Amino acid sequence: MTVQKLLTYNILNKNEQVPTQECTLELKVLENSGNYVIHKDIVRHAILKKQGTSSTKTRSEVRGGGRKPWRQKGTGRARAGSNRSPLWRGGGVIFGPKPKIIKIKLNKKERNLALQTLLYNHRNDISIVNEDILNVNKTKELLTVFNEHQISLTKKTLIVVSKKPKKLYLASRNIKNVDLILASNLNTLSLLKSEQIIMTLPVLKIISEVYCG
Repeated sequence: MTVQKLLTYNILNKNEQVPTQECTLELKVLENSGNYVIHKDIVRHAILKKQGTSSTKTRSEVRGGGRKPWRQKGTGRARAGSNRSPLWRGGGVIFGPKPKIIKIKLNKKERNLALQTLLYNHRNDISIVNEDILNVNKTKELLTVFNEHQISLTKKTLIVVSKKPKKLYLASRNIKNVDLILASNLNTLSLLKSEQIIMTLPVLKIISEVYCG
């Protein structure tokens, strides 16, 4: 059974944290534990990354093997009908891998539930900022923003934005442990790997409409 959880955050401005400005995020999480749903979605992500192109040849696909190596009787050796038998070196492979596509179906409601559960689990690691804070042109400016708001770069940091400006992308791509992602592309794998999450104010609206609706 799902229950409603209401999270309240202060909004970080350029200069300091303003306690008078607050925003809320309403999430649906399982009453006991949603870890099995998260695990199911992570497995789905891992399987989707597989190419599924590994392939081996069976005895019918290996070249050669048309002539019987030696006569059936009288040689003292074991009977052999083809030098491309799986028992021979260079022969076919028994039950070897073939190209295939594996998919694990996960309903949309289950994916949204896994995402909301992870957001709730990371509730103490989430910081909400105004968009103007991330309006930077250089990596040095973004590092200054992190220092001003005590954001440690020794932890895996995930920045979630409603739009991905090219300047912010260029400023953040060379910083270790920092990943930039669109709210529409938010997924359980990115959330699970992150130790601290920075979201802009419009992201909360997108999360409420897309994942919590």
